[in-house]
Amino acid sequence: MVSKAFGDVSATAVDTAPETSLHLWTVEDYHRMIDAEIITEKHKVELLEGQIIQMTAHKPPHASITQISSDYIRDLLRQKATIRVQAPVTLRPNSEPEPDVAVVRIDPQGYATAHPASEDIYLLVEVADRTFNKDRKTKARTYAKAKIPEYFVIDVKSQQMYVFREPEKDNYM
Repeated sequence: MVSKAFGDVSATAVDTAPETSLHLWTVEDYHRMIDAEIITEKHKVELLEGQIIQMTAHKPPHASITQISSDYIRDLLRQKATIRVQAPVTLRPNSEPEPDVAVVRIDPQGYATAHPASEDIYLLVEVADRTFNKDRKTKARTYAKAKIPEYFVIDVKSQQMYVFREPEKDNYM
């Protein structure tokens, strides 16, 4: 409660706003919104820990590092894994991020009926230009919860790569 006197008039403000709570979406909710065209390609969003998050536009350094990284990994792992670039992965129950590079198990159908799930993923890579904190904290937590074995963050500004391994609960060791 806040009180302030105005001359001979006293005014009292009472915070009557109810506690707000966030509605967290599931992957199924998110897919229904896509199917109903509530969310379309023009929205440029991803589902992260139940929240629909606006993705940032990519500047040339981000796009270049993503391309170079994916090409390098593809050359190393040809015939051993599929390399996906800026495509969704499904991390149930409430995340469907679009990592810059995903190294996933080879699927004979090419993931035509479902995005790769946690058990299909060997490595995820995020190129961090303007998203460094989100990639090092929120996405690392999300990927650790999903038991993604390895996660790399390439920091464009510092020209460093951060390697996360051995997921436990909601963090990497």
